[in-house]
Amino acid sequence: MGASGAAASGSGSDGGVAAKAKDAAASAKETAKDAAASAKDKAKDAAAGAKDAAKDAAASAKETAKDAAASAKDAASSAADTAKDAAASAKDAAKDAASSAKAKAKDAASSAKDAATGSSGGGGVAASKALAGEQDLAGRKGDWKYEGDKGGSTSAGGAPSAADATPDYDGDGVREGTGEGTRPEALDGPRGGKADNLKEIKGIGPKLEKLCNSLGFYHFDQIAGWSADEVAWVNANLQGFKGRVTRDQWVEQAKILASGGETEFSKRVEDGDVY
Repeated sequence: MGASGAAASGSGSDGGVAAKAKDAAASAKETAKDAAASAKDKAKDAAAGAKDAAKDAAASAKETAKDAAASAKDAASSAADTAKDAAASAKDAAKDAASSAKAKAKDAASSAKDAATGSSGGGGVAASKALAGEQDLAGRKGDWKYEGDKGGSTSAGGAPSAADATPDYDGDGVREGTGEGTRPEALDGPRGGKADNLKEIKGIGPKLEKLCNSLGFYHFDQIAGWSADEVAWVNANLQGFKGRVTRDQWVEQAKILASGGETEFSKRVEDGDVY
């Protein structure tokens, strides 16, 4: 081979090596580019996942705090209702005691007047000096009047009767004790063997519900149908809770519940947030 042929052969070999090197560099560049893009996507996905996880955790914490606040509110409301019931019972007891004391004072004044009348009569003997308490009774003269058989009676020993200790719920001018008004129709037991949850009526707690059942009242529609005269009877016969039917508006609430409706209080009872 001549010198010119050898030179041409060497030149062709060098060109092939350069081309391969160029291709290898280009391939390495593409590989590096793909790896960088993949790493970027993975980092982006990881960041999105972390963001979603943080968002979910915040939402969960918010719901937990909301539920805790609601439970605390319900507990406070239940405690307030219990305190209200206790205060009402104390008020009823104080009212009964005041009524009893008033009746005793009235009877004492009546007895003193009768004694004074007997002493000033033709066959009586006048006292040489004022009797104990006579001046006080004289000062209160005119504050009372004899009511005959209109509920001013006393039991043996001068104690006031049950009628004196019970307000005139039916407004007929006569305090008749547990005989106030007219007793509503009662049931021997709940219809179908299942009573309504009377505790859904605000003002009726577990103890009062048992008392209502013992009187033959098991259903909302029974209470919803009470007349004013029947309400007066129940008010007078709720021992320890007299007057609660009217004060807590049982009939109005029962009408809503008997028709299938609900009240804010009944919702809380159904959710188990009260009892």
